[in-house]
Amino acid sequence: MDAVSAVLLAELAGGAAGVLGQQAWLGLTSLVRRPFMRADDGSGPAPAVGTGEVELIRLEEEPGETTRAQALSAALARRAGVDPEFSSRLNQWHEQAKLLRTGDGDVHNAVSGGIQYGHVVQGRDFSGVTFNAPAPPPPSAPGAEAP
Repeated sequence: MDAVSAVLLAELAGGAAGVLGQQAWLGLTSLVRRPFMRADDGSGPAPAVGTGEVELIRLEEEPGETTRAQALSAALARRAGVDPEFSSRLNQWHEQAKLLRTGDGDVHNAVSGGIQYGHVVQGRDFSGVTFNAPAPPPPSAPGAEAP
């Protein structure tokens, strides 16, 4: 299981990605609060691994705090290492959460194909964008008379 990105955790805790981000955060909260299931038969001592709930609460209190997000990521990884059911569910949650666009990632913009006469918008995660202004006319050729 890949470690859950501290950046993703911090952004979801801070409300990034709108309603979907809030749902993802609630899903993680519910998962962390599930009872701890050990990999062994239960006859030995309980492993010295926390559930991650303390780290989750601390990150909720200060969503922008990178150290708290890293602590939650580490706690999730430790628990996943000793709780196979949690590991499986966390992996499923993580695969879905990675699909959300929260700002975690790079932007690579390129304009090609010659001269651009219309508007060029560069960025990431656009939705519902419309432009009502007509494109400007192409520039006149050198030596051509103006109308």
